Amino acid sequence: MAASTHTVTNQAPPLVGYNVFAADLALTEAVGRHVAPELRDTAFEELSGLGRAAGSLQAQEWGRQADEHPPRLRAYDRYGYRIDEVEFHPAWHRLLGHAVSAGLVSAWGRPGGHVRRAAGFLVWTQAEAGHGCPLSMTHAAVPALRTDPALAAEWEPRLTSTVYDEELRPAALKGGVLFGMGMTEKQGGSDVRANTTRAEPLAEDGAYLLTGHKWFCSAPMSDGFLVLAQAAGGLTCFLVPRVLEDGTRNVFRIQRLKDKLGNRSNASSEVEFEGTWARRVGDEGRGVRTIIGMVAATRLDCVLGSAALMRQAVAQAIHHCAYRSAFGGLLIDKPLMRNVLADLALESEAATTLGLRLAAAYDADTEAERAFLRLAVPAAKYWVTKRCTPVVAEALECLGGNGYVEESGMPRLLRESPLNSIWEGSGNVQALDALRALQREPQALNAFLQEVGKARGADHRLDAAIKDLLTELADLDGIEARARRLVERMALVLQGSLLVRWAPSEVSDAFCASRLGGDRGAAFGTLPHTMGLAAIVERARAVV
Repeated sequence: MAASTHTVTNQAPPLVGYNVFAADLALTEAVGRHVAPELRDTAFEELSGLGRAAGSLQAQEWGRQADEHPPRLRAYDRYGYRIDEVEFHPAWHRLLGHAVSAGLVSAWGRPGGHVRRAAGFLVWTQAEAGHGCPLSMTHAAVPALRTDPALAAEWEPRLTSTVYDEELRPAALKGGVLFGMGMTEKQGGSDVRANTTRAEPLAEDGAYLLTGHKWFCSAPMSDGFLVLAQAAGGLTCFLVPRVLEDGTRNVFRIQRLKDKLGNRSNASSEVEFEGTWARRVGDEGRGVRTIIGMVAATRLDCVLGSAALMRQAVAQAIHHCAYRSAFGGLLIDKPLMRNVLADLALESEAATTLGLRLAAAYDADTEAERAFLRLAVPAAKYWVTKRCTPVVAEALECLGGNGYVEESGMPRLLRESPLNSIWEGSGNVQALDALRALQREPQALNAFLQEVGKARGADHRLDAAIKDLLTELADLDGIEARARRLVERMALVLQGSLLVRWAPSEVSDAFCASRLGGDRGAAFGTLPHTMGLAAIVERARAVV
């Protein structure tokens, strides 16, 4: 008789066996919008294949296993030799191998590559987010290396390869490589000009020996790293190979792995350089300028990664509410829950639409689009990553106690959610970077205003928000203390303008009313009840 009390009823089935790409209308529409017509069939085919894989039980198990079995440092082998290796669970290698083979490190050399890669990154991150770190840094290393044509010719084909090779051996013997990055030091953090790592030149042109440390170095099993160090001419960018050409290990002392809040599958480490061989990238004293292209590209990935976490959290919340009954009906049909879900869906769609627009600017690669990115990337990185944690937390609450349990997968999303706001410069760094662009690069503001101006006249709340933004931009008094307020407003105006141009009217109407017109409360689920909330929720639903 007791067994009958365990009959399972009124539980949502797992969200599994679905196409993560095809089920995301905001994403599929963005790809169709930004990819050239002759490329659309190919792009949709490759992204649908990746979407089916991301939604499979196998990929979900890989994500769970990689998170539950974090990497382990092996500083020495059994005989006492220093090896400085990190062991990963096989699931990590499967996730990373699938991502590399799907072209998630290959954007710079193929038509429409940035939009296709951005969409794929957004899709595959929903299977597991931690392994996105080496994918992002490998992808982003290309513009930095292009400051040295000889280095780019040697390394770019390896970086953009679709071959994943996990072994530590000379890069010339590998079909594909991964890259990491080391900028921050314990005494400086984001203030990289306070770095103390020294670079001493060797007789060989462009070769140096590094002595110092890096407080954060993610993906320490990568094949190469771009790092900053102080040379005679000032702060300089260097390429540090993990294994030298003769097959010997470079001096790369992993002191310990970070015990992190989330991102557990990925190894973040502290490393020491003690006579470590490095090759200079760019001129001495121009390290920040050399590596800034890498930083900008990884910041865009922060936007995409946060958009992915939000999308997966919202998809899980809507899926649960579509099956779970309470108080006489399905949760998804309850007006108050529908309001919450619609509010979350708006945030998710706005993030996705903005992320893909930025990727399209990379593909266009015109002077105007580069100017637009200079201001839009830090604004988007600031705002989208800030919105990720409250969105995921509210989505978790939609599942109630079920969402608080590890087996639901929602706690992993929540632990991951603050990361992108911190990585590659936290909120204040992004806000100050946007201010620098406003003050030093007037063409960036012009490009930004031209972009948002394309939607003027379509929504009175957007028009009013643009006018208010121009008023704020004209007032320089205390602008640094107002930087967060200003950059938040810029991001919201940009999102609103994109949704007015491209999203269904119920989505843009609700976004402009709530985010620009102020017709909402301080929590999710406080949208005006007269909006088309049911249509917004249905649009965001992932149908299995």
